[in-house]
Amino acid sequence: MDQPTARPPHTIRMHANDNVAIVANDGGLPAGTVLPGGLVLKDQVPQGHKVALVDLPEGAAVRRYDVAIGFAARDIPAGSWVHERLLTMPEARGLEGLPIATVRPPTSAPLEGYTFQGYRNADGSVGTRNILAITTTVQCVAGVVDFAVKRIKDQLLPQYPNVDDVVGLEHTYGCGVAIDAPDAIVPIRTLRNISLNPNFGGEVMVVSLGCEKLQPERLLPPGTIAITDQRGDAANAELDVVCLQDAQHVGFMSMIESVMKTARVHLERLNRRRRETVPASELVVGVQCGGSDAFSGVTANPAVGFCTDLLVRAGASVMFSEVTEVRDGIDQLTSRATTPEVAEAMIREMAWYDAYLDKGRVDRSANTTPGNKKGGLSNIVEKAMGSIVKSGSAPISGVLSPGEKLRQRGLIYAATPASDFICGTLQLAAGMNLHVFTTGRGTPYGLAEVPVIKVATRTDLARRWHDLMDVNAGRIADGDATIEEMGWELFRLMLDVASGKKTWAEQWKLHNALVLFNPAPVT
Repeated sequence: MDQPTARPPHTIRMHANDNVAIVANDGGLPAGTVLPGGLVLKDQVPQGHKVALVDLPEGAAVRRYDVAIGFAARDIPAGSWVHERLLTMPEARGLEGLPIATVRPPTSAPLEGYTFQGYRNADGSVGTRNILAITTTVQCVAGVVDFAVKRIKDQLLPQYPNVDDVVGLEHTYGCGVAIDAPDAIVPIRTLRNISLNPNFGGEVMVVSLGCEKLQPERLLPPGTIAITDQRGDAANAELDVVCLQDAQHVGFMSMIESVMKTARVHLERLNRRRRETVPASELVVGVQCGGSDAFSGVTANPAVGFCTDLLVRAGASVMFSEVTEVRDGIDQLTSRATTPEVAEAMIREMAWYDAYLDKGRVDRSANTTPGNKKGGLSNIVEKAMGSIVKSGSAPISGVLSPGEKLRQRGLIYAATPASDFICGTLQLAAGMNLHVFTTGRGTPYGLAEVPVIKVATRTDLARRWHDLMDVNAGRIADGDATIEEMGWELFRLMLDVASGKKTWAEQWKLHNALVLFNPAPVT
């Protein structure tokens, strides 16, 4: 690993109108440091944290990204450390009177000729991996499925070299819930659509307990599974269910043998599949950030945003999400909608989530974590400004409610909570076949169902976590690469990963649990 080297005082100002800048130096800067331009630091300022560039009287707007991220709670002299305890947070922007489909960015030339090696499915989708997924209807069967998956990997998977993995779609839903409540549709359709993710090749098998509220036929009604028949035509498949309470199961090992027998049928079909050349337009990419810091909106997220524009130009689909992390920039989003209907759909999702938070007697400020603040993000307004840039500059052409499946191309707003695990789960349900995750504080996050490309916001993180981070966007802050260069690097890496190259998370087999978003009551 390369060791960090000392460098002259370095601060980053996002916009000419900003009255604060962040300290970029590893370890921060001590009081008394003279910045380029002659400003002397009055306080020690940690890396990623803000320094006042001018005197800020009490009540003055503190601007970063040319946005008022807060107001000075007392007089803040120039050269002072500006942190969350010195700021009062602005009220959330109302959802009335927003600009609707007013921005018309110049049309970019299509990006043609880029391909990857993927798996074509009977429903027209394309997978980047060839995985057998075992759907569970209820948490009660999770232990049995986990035991069976380990045995399948040990005894069966070596016989099927073209199958990448076997995963159990474990979750905490299925019983003890208000299954008929209006919002119960969210977790049900989420699990349904995850089972149909392109990386699973249409091979759906289900393990059920038998007495649960979420019965297999309710989870996956007839006609929801497409297979390819012997003539190569698309056809509907019958649901393949192993029910543990069936009388045929006498003893635990009988259950395991039944799961393994059923799995073998699906493994044989999956093993006959081969990668083929497909256009980059078949990528369905979910972008997300977690463990964010003040560099997220400076390096990694802008690079992802540039890459997002490349993907849209190539005809691919890109989803950005995290309601509370875009709520404070709702005017930026509605103005980029392709139609008034798309803008109104975004507003409906924001209003629904405002009401959801209000039920819990919290607001959007509950989002920001201690790690975010330690990394220099004072509040959710500042965090949101850095999060939105992942979406690039393309027009927003569609909106998905939680758990819905994507059915169009382009830049899509997929409404999800900001929780890493829930957001990733919902993007899986939408049909993503590749995931991009940016982090500044660092997280070993991964998903078993889809490759996850991890992008570090800082060189120090990429150096220390050299075998967990796939891309070092910190080079932008270091002056060693431009946003455009990093965006192209990420774009090319996506094509390689989609073609089978393993990410660090895949190499170490690191993955987080699926977490269904269930806003309905638990009984």
